[in-house]
Amino acid sequence: SFHPPSSCHLRRDLPYEGRKLIMASSFELQSSSAIGTSVKRMAYSFDGQGNFISKAWDLGMSEGRPYGERFSWYHVELPRSYTTLVSAAQYLINTLCPPLKLQDILALASNGPFCGYVDGALIFRANSAGPTSSEYTQKLAGRVTEDSVITVSLGRIPRLEFSTVAKGSFLSEIPSLESTNSASDRFVIQQHVLEFYLTRNHLEDVNHRIPMSILTLVVHIIDTHIDHLQDILTRLEMDLDENEHELDTGGYVVKQQMLGDRLFPRMQLKLQRLLQVVSHGEQVFPRFKDKLASKNWCSVEEMEAIQMLVGRLRKQKENVGFLANRITALQAGLDTWQSEQINRKLYYLSFLSIIFLPLSIVTSAFGMNVGGIPWTEQRNPEMTYGFQNVIFLCAAILLFLLACFSAPALYKHIRNLWTSKNKWKAARGSFRWRGSLRNGQHCNGYIPL
Repeated sequence: SFHPPSSCHLRRDLPYEGRKLIMASSFELQSSSAIGTSVKRMAYSFDGQGNFISKAWDLGMSEGRPYGERFSWYHVELPRSYTTLVSAAQYLINTLCPPLKLQDILALASNGPFCGYVDGALIFRANSAGPTSSEYTQKLAGRVTEDSVITVSLGRIPRLEFSTVAKGSFLSEIPSLESTNSASDRFVIQQHVLEFYLTRNHLEDVNHRIPMSILTLVVHIIDTHIDHLQDILTRLEMDLDENEHELDTGGYVVKQQMLGDRLFPRMQLKLQRLLQVVSHGEQVFPRFKDKLASKNWCSVEEMEAIQMLVGRLRKQKENVGFLANRITALQAGLDTWQSEQINRKLYYLSFLSIIFLPLSIVTSAFGMNVGGIPWTEQRNPEMTYGFQNVIFLCAAILLFLLACFSAPALYKHIRNLWTSKNKWKAARGSFRWRGSLRNGQHCNGYIPL
């Protein structure tokens, strides 16, 4: 359970409400101590000679370093089921305290980019904001000292842990296809298994190079994080290719379903979340390299490796921009198709209006309750001119409306004629004035220059 520092109990100058608030906060953290039982964690011990062992979680124990251990690594995987930063901080408090302090927990659990020293240890953080259930929301934070590394990630990062190739692994066998007549000692790889491996740029069962130093371990952690981002970007690109093919070959139903599902706006939102992760890494890791340059336990090769990883992040950012432009172009094409469908429906509606509008005019004219309607049996002489008067009234209204609509165009035409006439008069006057100058006539005794 979490206990607040003793300074909180010594603050006698606080009012009673302030002391009560501190006690309530500590009680809430103590009551949630069981929240860390579902956190996956792993610990490794390295001897600096290319060997490692997986050890028990001994963080915070005072027995000292095991014999032969040069540096150690502790990793915590936060579950994607939590929804708030408070839950993440509670997970880390129950897992990493002691020996970590509250300032270390806050530096590891917060969102956004960060790189700096906290209590003598170098902490880097590239945590993106967003729903934790989405794979496009990624978090990676670490605390680096001279003899230990503590890292925190959101969910599992493939290839992060150290393991060897299993004896029964597919990657250590010679494959064959189902349709070919191959030897019986070769295993047959299924199509869905092959598609699964092709969606990943970095295979899980490949042997890792065991780190020989702290910085080599940090390079491995950052490298696997960037590989994981590249795998997510590759899957998104493959989904985009498939949707583009369906958009080109699909019909009306497919395009309407894409519009209804908001397919491309959703992909754009996912891409923006991934771009946020890449941008945080692009900001943090160069600062991390600069702060490590002053350490005497850092080599030039390790600094160059971190710089290469920063270059990979920049290339990923460019690829994200290319995918964003593709998604924008596909959405623009889909919007154009929707506009064409709407215009076509409006054309059909206008065609029907052209057909039925004269018919409605005729029926409304013969449906008027006035005298004198032709082809009827009205014989009263006093009502003979009723229909004729109504027709004249309708014609007058029609002419008035036409005059109102054509008045601006008529006014513009008259104004243009008047302007051109004035210009012609001015030009004619200038010609006369020039002719008078040629004849030696001067205006008011002055000769114009």
